[in-house]
Amino acid sequence: MQTAQVLYFVLSAVLILAGLAGTIVPALPGVPLVFAGMLLAAWADHFEHVGTVTLIVLGVLCLLAIAIDFVAGLLGAKRVGASAWAIWGAMIGTVVGLFFNLPGLVFGPFLGAVVGELLVGSHLGRATHVGIGTWLGLLFGTLAKIALCFAMLGIFALSFLF
Repeated sequence: MQTAQVLYFVLSAVLILAGLAGTIVPALPGVPLVFAGMLLAAWADHFEHVGTVTLIVLGVLCLLAIAIDFVAGLLGAKRVGASAWAIWGAMIGTVVGLFFNLPGLVFGPFLGAVVGELLVGSHLGRATHVGIGTWLGLLFGTLAKIALCFAMLGIFALSFLF
């Protein structure tokens, strides 16, 4: 194996690991980084193990994960009748939560949705209900993203083994 090829595989691994972290940390485009790492590894291997069909499957899973990530929080919020302010609040809470590590990531979207709902005049009980619904949507979206990332990793690994 050539030195350049080894460097490409190392960079691929770094991209995949950063992508896995990004499935939890909203500031990183997690699943696209995982896909980019896999594409780079396939290219570095001259597409001997990972071919067109596998890359198409991985690409479709990547797009599905992106769509789920985008839609899950909105569906959770919509299901409980959240206002647009609550949805914006959840997004802002997610960004602000990044600065407070794991507790911020867990509670930021919830608190943002609650504050957003309170700003439109909802009572605290209703705002809390909206916050929980929005938070559950984001949680299920994140879990689905993680599951799809691991499915991608499994398909990728199997391609190298067979």
